Amino acid sequence: MRSAEPGFLRVIGLMSGTSLDGVDAALIETDGVTVGRRGASLSLGYDAALRQALYALFDRASELRGDEPELLSAERALTDIHAEAVRQVLTMEGEVDLIGFHGQTLFHAPQSGRTWQIGDALRLSGATGLPVIHDFRSDDVRAGGEGAPLAPWYHAACLAGQGRPVAILNIGGVANVTYVGRDGTILACDTGPGNALLDDWALRHTGVACDHDGALARAGQVDQARLTALLAAPFFHRLPPKSLDRQAFIAALDLLAPLSAEDGAATLVAFTVQAVATTILPEAPRAWFVCGGGRHNPVLMQALAETLAGRVAPVETLGWNGDMVEAECFAYLAMRSLRGLPLSAPGITGAPGLFTGGRLSAAAIRPAPGFWPLPSRDAALSRDPH
Repeated sequence: MRSAEPGFLRVIGLMSGTSLDGVDAALIETDGVTVGRRGASLSLGYDAALRQALYALFDRASELRGDEPELLSAERALTDIHAEAVRQVLTMEGEVDLIGFHGQTLFHAPQSGRTWQIGDALRLSGATGLPVIHDFRSDDVRAGGEGAPLAPWYHAACLAGQGRPVAILNIGGVANVTYVGRDGTILACDTGPGNALLDDWALRHTGVACDHDGALARAGQVDQARLTALLAAPFFHRLPPKSLDRQAFIAALDLLAPLSAEDGAATLVAFTVQAVATTILPEAPRAWFVCGGGRHNPVLMQALAETLAGRVAPVETLGWNGDMVEAECFAYLAMRSLRGLPLSAPGITGAPGLFTGGRLSAAAIRPAPGFWPLPSRDAALSRDPH
């Protein structure tokens, strides 16, 4: 049954991050400016075959044409598990208006004018009977922006009333920060690696793609010489906004290869933390609220608390669900796209102005009352994987 406020839609956001652990789905009610009720949410994990298929595409992504059988097979499987996530949320929530579908980033190289998220939006629309907003990053990159991060719009909307300056630190496969200054100015960037390198390292040494409870890192010692070498990368001397591809620092695993499993994990945790600490912000935040999978690692959270000025706490202290922030974000961004509101901004993505983005795909949909007519500006009824 519909319960959204006038002008608000009920939107399901979907997020598949660079950690490749699965899809998160979350419903929010929003008008694209403010956030109303947060509804049902869930996570569906990827099986080993899909995770392996996606990972195998990463290193080849810059060379792929988009029609390779292995890519199309992985894209179908990815889309179908997203559709199942939507169906489960619909079972809990009933009527929904719109889906925000991020897809899976295969390649992100804004300096080359390209970002690529796979996922068949028309297939998802047909499977769920709902219109789908997708391809959130491409317009920003074409305009000269970094295409990431996009979550700061949602973070800032949810941070009303918090003492400033304040930061939201998202530690997914890549880590990124949203900084809200004393005057409300928003600045954002990727800070460096998040969980991806540590997950890859743990998989290589233990067969499990996660350092559960930070056990490996807790037992190890940081190799300071190798950490210094990692932090010498030019990326860490750039001012925000800036963004990263998941594989940008994959060579770190080779640099750390001579180390024990424990020492390598400890060094990778220190790498993530020091990358955050060296990010150039106008003023030290009074508080850092942490979301994403990284906040489940107690060694990482302790290191952040010991290194960063200001309070460090999980976003649950704000009443948020830290596992669902990004999924909720893409529900919010879908509504902004539908209304033609900005997804780009100079301080967030580095784009030269305020620009909207996203594409609409719709196939055999069941329009909800009050949803139609859709803005023709966004209509994209044929699939373009790039």
